Amino acid sequence: RMTKKILLDICKQQKLYWTPYLNDTLYLHYKGFDRLENLEEYTGLKCLWLQCNGLRKIENLEAQTELRSLYLQLNLIEKIENLEPLQKLDSLNISNNYIRTIENLSCLKVLQTLQIAHNKLQTVEDIQHLQECPSISVLDLSHNNLSDPSIVAILETMPNLHVLNLMGNEVIRKITNYRKTLTVRLKQLTYLDDRPVFPKDRACAEAWAVGGLEAEKAEREKWETRERKKIQDSIDALAAIRQRAQEKRKQKSMEGVATDTQEDLPGQEAATDQAELPEREEEYAEIEQFKLETLAALSLDELPDLEDVVVSEFPPEDEIFAQKQDYHPKIEIISEVTNDSNSALEENNKSMIENSLEEVPTAIFSNVCQNHKEHEKEHLRPLLKSLFTEPDNSKGYLEIKDQEAAPLKPLIEEVITEPQDHLLLSPVCDQPDGPSSWEEDGKITV
Repeated sequence: RMTKKILLDICKQQKLYWTPYLNDTLYLHYKGFDRLENLEEYTGLKCLWLQCNGLRKIENLEAQTELRSLYLQLNLIEKIENLEPLQKLDSLNISNNYIRTIENLSCLKVLQTLQIAHNKLQTVEDIQHLQECPSISVLDLSHNNLSDPSIVAILETMPNLHVLNLMGNEVIRKITNYRKTLTVRLKQLTYLDDRPVFPKDRACAEAWAVGGLEAEKAEREKWETRERKKIQDSIDALAAIRQRAQEKRKQKSMEGVATDTQEDLPGQEAATDQAELPEREEEYAEIEQFKLETLAALSLDELPDLEDVVVSEFPPEDEIFAQKQDYHPKIEIISEVTNDSNSALEENNKSMIENSLEEVPTAIFSNVCQNHKEHEKEHLRPLLKSLFTEPDNSKGYLEIKDQEAAPLKPLIEEVITEPQDHLLLSPVCDQPDGPSSWEEDGKITV
């Protein structure tokens, strides 16, 4: 049942106003209602959706005086009635019902759209009431049982009929030249069944009604000629516009060439504005200054010659590589020959750096490193020569090599600050004075 509580719940679910008279639209479709009731408080409704219910009668709509659209399709309604209060109703849809006669619609003075498809209309008398509804402009009578061609006489009396749908009725097959006949007889028709009625179609149909197929053919040729002429005129207009544009471009190009030639001729000056001359001179001066600066900055002739550069100021690549290696410590084999020299040179270098750290530039440190490397190379040069040049006497060569390789001082030297008599021996083992007692014939005695 369509109770007030159910209507209020529907408004809550659909996020409508809880106050009934504030709602202008109410969706009551697919609810299974079998009766229209309890709509007295919904006085502001302009659109009411009631399709797909079980309604059998149109009733209880006295309070809906502002209603514009009423949707009652897919119900069980058998008669059109009780629509007098709906004086502002514009659209009525009662398709898919069980209506046998169109009636009680003359009271709706502003009704424009009537959809009554899929009902039980059969005879001319069933639609005769449409003569009393001059305001209807859209009429859907499709899928009924209309079969009498005399219904066209009823439709002719409707002065504002623009859209008509008779699909699904037997009358379509019984009216000769169905589309041409309805186009000629219904003067305001702009849409018939599933396609529109164009002015060309109306003109050809009227020519056919007057002179038959020959007149229709001649009228159709006139329309086609007129359409082709319209298309050709459009093409010609576009071509003329393009031609004018090309002429303007050519004229501008010729004027530009003429001005260029006047500037190039000797003894002739171009007609320029006197106010623009200082600005152009300033621009040219800035451009020339910029060009001169770039040429001075990028000149290769003023760069110093590489042959004049002092070698000491730029250390060779192997020294730079050696300086870079100082930042990454490695394990190197230190020769016994260069031990003392390295220590002496390091002390000298340290003293030199400490004395001149405040005033000597960074290039001196590269010279110090260079001298240090050259000093090492001087010590290693005899050894390298002896390795690459082997003398005839191998024994003498080995003796010379041993003499050269003899260390001047041991790598690690124990510094004794106290006399040797006070040295303490280990209590664990007693060592003899000489090596003869514990080293005999290559054997070790403990």
